[in-house]
Amino acid sequence: MTGAQEWCAAFKARRVHEYLEDTVKTFGDRPAADFMGRVWSYKDYGDAVNRVAAGLQGLGVKPGVNVGLCLPNTPYYTIFYFAILKIGGTVVNFNPLYVEREIAFQARDADVRIMVTMDLKIIYDKVEAVRQEKVLDKIIVCPMAEILPFPKNLLFKLFKGKDVAKVPQDGAHLRYGDLLSAGSAPKPVEFDPAKTVAVLQYTGGTTGVPKGAMLSHANLSANIEQMVEIFSDSHPGKEKMMCVLPFFHVFAMTVSQNLAVALGAEMVLQPRFEIETLLKDVKRKRVTLFPGVPTLFTAINNSPLTAKYDLSSIAVCLSGGAPLPVEVKAAFEKLTGCILVEGYGLTEASPVCSVNPLDGTTVAGSIGRLVPGTQAQFRALEDRDSQVTAGEKGELCLKGPQVMMGYWKRPDDTAGTIDADGFLHTGDVGYIDEAGFIYLVDRIKDLIICSGYNVYPRMIEEAIYQHPAVEEAIVIAVPDTYRGQSPKAFVKLKADMSLTGDELKTFLKDHLSAIEMPREYEFRDSLPKTMVGKLSKKELVEEEARKREAAGTAA
Repeated sequence: MTGAQEWCAAFKARRVHEYLEDTVKTFGDRPAADFMGRVWSYKDYGDAVNRVAAGLQGLGVKPGVNVGLCLPNTPYYTIFYFAILKIGGTVVNFNPLYVEREIAFQARDADVRIMVTMDLKIIYDKVEAVRQEKVLDKIIVCPMAEILPFPKNLLFKLFKGKDVAKVPQDGAHLRYGDLLSAGSAPKPVEFDPAKTVAVLQYTGGTTGVPKGAMLSHANLSANIEQMVEIFSDSHPGKEKMMCVLPFFHVFAMTVSQNLAVALGAEMVLQPRFEIETLLKDVKRKRVTLFPGVPTLFTAINNSPLTAKYDLSSIAVCLSGGAPLPVEVKAAFEKLTGCILVEGYGLTEASPVCSVNPLDGTTVAGSIGRLVPGTQAQFRALEDRDSQVTAGEKGELCLKGPQVMMGYWKRPDDTAGTIDADGFLHTGDVGYIDEAGFIYLVDRIKDLIICSGYNVYPRMIEEAIYQHPAVEEAIVIAVPDTYRGQSPKAFVKLKADMSLTGDELKTFLKDHLSAIEMPREYEFRDSLPKTMVGKLSKKELVEEEARKREAAGTAA
């Protein structure tokens, strides 16, 4: 691939909170967020960020201090996110659905002593249990009722009282209102955006112990600028961004929240995915931009509710987190009239690295072209230091201003992921064509070796998706006494559709070679997903391993 584009040479690293400050100046009276019908302006956000930042400074938050956010998509998340960054602190994202053990591990690993959460029992009780283990010093509690519109706020208190946590009145607990009353603005803080960690973003841990990717202000601001360039045809101050992907996930943090702020777009906040609520809000707010994951678009395609709602306002959808099946893309574009393009990224790269063009010249099956300022090399699978020839399959390695500083407290892991030339080894296998479009065929660790041949689960999944009865599919490796490994397919069918393993095998004979043909087919009512809605192989791999262990024990 060619070197970094000229755009990168003129790029200036910025402090992430400056994007909000710029938008407050330009679009202060414009809506910043709609949460369940209550609307905040950008001026409202700016004032709240300043007050919260002053309150956090009173608690000792400064450069080098890590603050945890264990919050769903609410105005609180954005306010605390920018407040922490404004005073040089570091945001550590926590999934509110984590169990106590996971919260405790990450808090210890990240040296988090202050945690921000909601007063909802389902979240707060876990965070408080971690504090009682003496992992945390203070919890900042944000009340749900105070961000709801009238009369939902009164109804919540009346009918949802059992869902509200009992928060002690002691020195270890602060309320959101306590921070607001601390002052009108923080003391100015100077720091180098290239050397200051803005966000400590933990990887999913699907292949090992979760690691914290250190994303600097410069990394995140670069990715914001790259996305603004990609969305150059958008209308600043007029767009409406659907924010259903959780902000604690790096894709949503950058593309849903940070890009929205940079564009002065209104964020339509969804604290959790409920398809009818989402469809109603798309129609009600006339949403124009919609980042999502393939399972989300699949759910909309297949829901009987979808036909009741006008989705024609959607102009552009960006899909990430997992491969976008061609059939899902085509069905969603036909349904809405929008452009749905696939992009690609990694936690370690802030995360966006490539996107298909938004002008309609999308190439099916490709993750698109590199975003501005990014370089790619494809390295041999047998020798990570040597490049393969153009068009040949190899490990995708990336270099750009959005690539992380390294892994938190893990120099060996950092050295094993970012080489001496600054290229990030992604673990993804693919190739690039003459037009600069990149194609991924699989993860190195997902690769199936059948009789010495490389078999790529993604290619098999794409073939299975072409059957009209299939809604979702996952392919993993299982042991094979003859071939070493063979593919096994797990399939979820569309509602009211039927299909047998033999019928699917017959269908696939025209789509797969004999070596790629799955040895087994298992049909299920649902397939495992990550918290962000991405199909997850980890649970199925572990399940198959337990089956083999049990069978061996029984024998």
